[in-house]
Amino acid sequence: MYGHYGFGLLLLPTAAADFLEYERFHLIDALAPLINAGKLKVFSINSINSESWLNSRMHPRDKSLRHAQFNEYVYSEVIPFIKNKTSPETPIFTSGASFGALHAANLFFKNPWAINGCIAMSGVYDLTAYTKGYWDDNVYFNSPMHYLQNLHDHNTLEQIRRSGHIHILSGSGAYEDPDASRQLSAILNFKRIPHDLDIWGWDIEHDWPTWRKMLPYVLSTKF
Repeated sequence: MYGHYGFGLLLLPTAAADFLEYERFHLIDALAPLINAGKLKVFSINSINSESWLNSRMHPRDKSLRHAQFNEYVYSEVIPFIKNKTSPETPIFTSGASFGALHAANLFFKNPWAINGCIAMSGVYDLTAYTKGYWDDNVYFNSPMHYLQNLHDHNTLEQIRRSGHIHILSGSGAYEDPDASRQLSAILNFKRIPHDLDIWGWDIEHDWPTWRKMLPYVLSTKF
């Protein structure tokens, strides 16, 4: 936990990393002026990807169940913890890069009453990119590229539309996949969900220097 005041920002690690990843790679340092000014209070949690999609020794069904358990952990334990450390009215936004971007977006889209918006950087939003051909209901309902296009519940859609803070970013350089962000944006447009799509240039690679620029930029100009 970093900071003393402001809205809540929940960081999801990139791959199989822990809750200190954003500190180790100096993204917390990049956010320090905003944190110290009381604009936001940052919370960082462990990834469970090493106990799920990135664990080659697990049965795929167990991986999908673990993913569902992670979601429930965030909603039932992390969100109440953040509210306790801020206030019941404090808005909470998720953010992550790479695999963390999928988690950040997915957690928001699945429960826009618990989470108020997301900042997703350099993500791929089709979970089957990680499942190696496995498919079940947990894969479908954790893959925004699949379930969003079939989402018709009026209340859920209206809650998502009211967010005002859906920010999808990608670079165009090495190991980035800007088309994945464009594809998610196309579905959001089809569903009439307001959002920002921001594709950066060919010099912007899939690496920490990119995210140390992107996240402070979004937080300082869009919030």
